[in-house]
Order: sequence, then structure tokens, then C-alpha cells
Amino acid sequence: MIRVLVVDDDFMVAKVNRRLVERVPGFTVVGEARTGAEALRLAEELRPDLLLLDIYLPDISGIDVLRRLRGGGSPQVDALMITAAREAATVRQALHGGAVHYIIKPFDAAALRERLTRYQEARRALEGPGVPGQDDVDRVFGGAAAAPSGAGASGPAMPKGLTPESARLVEGELRRAGEASASECAGLTGLSRVSARRYLEYFVQAGSAEVRLRYGTAGRPERRYRWVGPPVG
Repeated sequence: MIRVLVVDDDFMVAKVNRRLVERVPGFTVVGEARTGAEALRLAEELRPDLLLLDIYLPDISGIDVLRRLRGGGSPQVDALMITAAREAATVRQALHGGAVHYIIKPFDAAALRERLTRYQEARRALEGPGVPGQDDVDRVFGGAAAAPSGAGASGPAMPKGLTPESARLVEGELRRAGEASASECAGLTGLSRVSARRYLEYFVQAGSAEVRLRYGTAGRPERRYRWVGPPVG
């Protein structure tokens, strides 16, 4: 389990972020902090793997928290910035401070889930047996994103508006479900039904999923999708 400390001075925002994190398999929230000083203290006491870190805190900024965590003797912990701060200088400071991702408020649940899933994949790439390959390093440093399974170079280009991160998210949920409709995938991933269906239809075109029609007593037949793996050839 990846242990997360949520840092936000707004009580309700922190609770919402906690719930969003705990909906993602493999993550658990070990604490909440309302100030920068409390974040530093709990990071030392709880030893989380990841901070969900706001920048606007009542005592010191999240950037200062990040800098102090990078100082000598501080616990090794990663930080994902979640903030309303959108100034270019602040984003650069977070990048130089070693933040793994930066999400601007307001955001939707799918955006956070994508970043957490990407972070999880990066950790796995470095914790696995053997020496990391270039694909593993790319995942860690956010370089060229690996295409979702079954959508290789010979498959169709990803339509405009779709992202590899969301594609992997939909793929994972479809694999776990065995079979699902667009509405069910939307509920599992936090995406809209229209977005979920676009990813599912993309997988069908790539040969990685198949679709069947389920007829009910009235109305249009429901499209049901099932993952079948990479296309042959």
C-alpha cells in the first residue's frame, strides 16, 4: 500500500481528497495536516510515501514544505501538489523542488486518479526485480508515455482528446470487471459516460477489446465491452 498524507488548510477539501485517494486501489491515507509545520511533523512521525500538498497554507507555503523535506535528514517522501496556485514561477518552483505532479484546483476525480495511478506505476517500475529499462525510466520521469496494452505502433492513432493515462485507467477497470458497459466504466473510473465510451470504442478499433449487444425489454440494445488483449500482428 502507498501511504498518503493529505495537506490542506481547508477541512472539507482535505476530507474530499482523502475519499478520492482511498477509492484508488493500492492507496491509503495515514493522516491529514492543516499547516506546513504540521505537515513536516507528521511526515517525520508517520513516514508516508506521498504527500498531497497544497501551496496556500496559513504558516509556510507548500513550496517551503517541499524544500524542507528535500533538506538533509528529512524523511524521504514524494509530493503531489494540489493547489489553486497557477503562476508559472510557482509551478517551476514545485518542479525544481521535485514534485511528482501538479494539479490545479478545481479538478475532477478522474484527474487525481490518473496522477495517482501514474505515480503507482512509476514506483512499481523502480521496485521490480532487475535493472530498470528505458520504458521504466520514462514512466518515472514522465517522458514519452507508453501506449496502453494492445495499442501498439501498428494500431490506430489515439483520437484527439484522449490521453494515454486515462486509456490505461479504463483498460485496468475493464480488465478487472471482465465485461462492462460505458456507463459502468464511467462509474469505475470517474470519467463521464461519453469519455468512457470513446476509450472503449478506441480499444475495439485497436483490436484490444470486443463489443457485443445486450438486448433488453425496451429501448436500444446495450453495448457491452470485454478486453481480449493485444491485436494479433
